[in-house]
Amino acid sequence: MVAPEQPLLPGEEVLGPEFERKAEEIIGQYPASRRSASLPLLHLWQEEFGFLSERAVEWISTKLGLKPIHILELVTFYPMLHVRPSGRINFKVCRTLSCALAGSHELFAQIRARCGATVAAGHGIYVSPDGSYSVEFVECLAACGSAPAMMVDEEEFERATIDTVERILAESREKEAAQGA
Repeated sequence: MVAPEQPLLPGEEVLGPEFERKAEEIIGQYPASRRSASLPLLHLWQEEFGFLSERAVEWISTKLGLKPIHILELVTFYPMLHVRPSGRINFKVCRTLSCALAGSHELFAQIRARCGATVAAGHGIYVSPDGSYSVEFVECLAACGSAPAMMVDEEEFERATIDTVERILAESREKEAAQGA
């Protein structure tokens, strides 16, 4: 049995009808092998709830008629699957050769220090104690010609520097202030 880096959280997620509809749609795309729907369902769950819990593993395995270990193997193998909630703002820094040579490891350390992301959340993700920020290394972001590359949530930044990070954080604070006003 694969032992997770950290035990999964139990999870108390409540599934709505829209989630159930999307799950059935995904399963319907794999009529020959329901097992093939495992990874898309894990992504759906993570997109909806932010991370994968014991409840996710149990629900997906039951839904697909698999043993929970088959789902847990995926959860513990793929680093893009999170077993802890990531931060409200998630920095993904590319660590492959071009980005590493262009300073991605230094950028990663600077972002962690700037955001106070010190709490290990599994799969190499670090989260700030208040849960506002998370920082993780990822494999190739396909921007080798303009390294170092990083993603903040779903937006990609090339030739990223700590100044890029400061600008993103300032814009986030302005956006929050505007929403709070």
